[in-house]
Amino acid sequence: MDLRPRFTEALKASMLAKDAARTSTIRMILAKLKDTDIAARKAPTDPGVPDEQIAAMLRGMAKSRREAVELYRQGNRPELAEKEEAEIAVIESFLPAQMDEAATAAAVDAAIAEAGAASIKDMGKVMAVLRARHAAEMDMAKAGPLVKAKLGG
Repeated sequence: MDLRPRFTEALKASMLAKDAARTSTIRMILAKLKDTDIAARKAPTDPGVPDEQIAAMLRGMAKSRREAVELYRQGNRPELAEKEEAEIAVIESFLPAQMDEAATAAAVDAAIAEAGAASIKDMGKVMAVLRARHAAEMDMAKAGPLVKAKLGG
């Protein structure tokens, strides 16, 4: 997936295209990534956080903007909501495609089988398997309730 070079290339392209909104959003992503790298750094020579962590950071940025969109709509500020939605589109363009419901259900079934889960007490094991296998392309907030339902919780 190697996201860091994609950010740099996208920034160059948006600057050449004079796309101010996209350039601004990519710069925001790069600033957040720098903060994340610094927070996770143990030694000055650390290469930075891995792509899985970058993807999680991007999902967090998109989630906070979705919450802002809701608040702007409630506050009757459609122009601000549109700005946030444009930022979400840029942020999500760097994320791998999310699994659909059928693929998520199949992955949950496979994880339950792999973890040997028999009851709701095994939910943690199943979620760990899902995180290890599908962290980038699966919304864990949606997977949790599905795992719980399948384990009879």
